[in-house]
Amino acid sequence: MNNWAEIDKSAKEWVKEAGERIRSSFNTTLSIQTKSNPNDLVTNMDKETEQFFLEKIRNTYPDHFILGEEGQGHELASTDGIIWIIDPIDGTMNFVHQQRNFAISIGIYENGIGKIGLIYDVVHNELYHAVKGEGAYMNGIKLPDLKDVPISESILSLNATWVTENKRIDPNILAPLVRDVRGTRSYGSAAIEFAYVAAGRLDGYITLRLAPWDFAAGLVIIEEVGGLTTTLDGEKINLLDKNSILVASKSIHRAILSDYVKKQLKEDYDR
Repeated sequence: MNNWAEIDKSAKEWVKEAGERIRSSFNTTLSIQTKSNPNDLVTNMDKETEQFFLEKIRNTYPDHFILGEEGQGHELASTDGIIWIIDPIDGTMNFVHQQRNFAISIGIYENGIGKIGLIYDVVHNELYHAVKGEGAYMNGIKLPDLKDVPISESILSLNATWVTENKRIDPNILAPLVRDVRGTRSYGSAAIEFAYVAAGRLDGYITLRLAPWDFAAGLVIIEEVGGLTTTLDGEKINLLDKNSILVASKSIHRAILSDYVKKQLKEDYDR
């Protein structure tokens, strides 16, 4: 039987230590490379931070699996066993350009079920954390369940790539939603946007093509405050693949799907 309290304690200690290492790097010169395209950045700190976690996990929990953004973990074909899903610096572009609005994100799963979620906003020293069934917290302060607010009073985080890159769904689907909400935001870090929804700073988050390390921690935390995360089609999230993401309180999630996404899809189909 796994001691999740012990695993949670270890993970928190390692996240805080990694955060201190990242803060200490602010006055040093970063080595910056690109991955899939010129805007897909990776720094030496991304790689060093992921390696830091890999060494800690392998030495302490050698039977656990690791899925990391920088590819230093395992190649996984299933969700069997205990898996640490790690983004050492979520929001690398913000880290490089702003030295803020980035986070360490760790989701720990057992046989596909989220057990622990940790999102650490390094600059603001805000640790959002949750253990399944025990509620969600920010720096030890319990987060209340998400409130039901009308669309007209909600603030949504929207990644603008849905306007230009969603080839399957017409971007006009979300245009009425943008007009109807109180305001929109984009922080450039999926982990922070998940955390802000959980904390009530945002009422929802919509984006395309997030990888597992972008959302793994957030899924656990959002569930503990009564929120719901699915694809933009309302389907279950695939833990080992890229997904579109719709995360919000259950009422806002339901309203967006029924009154905007599915309504527009039906209108397009009927034309």
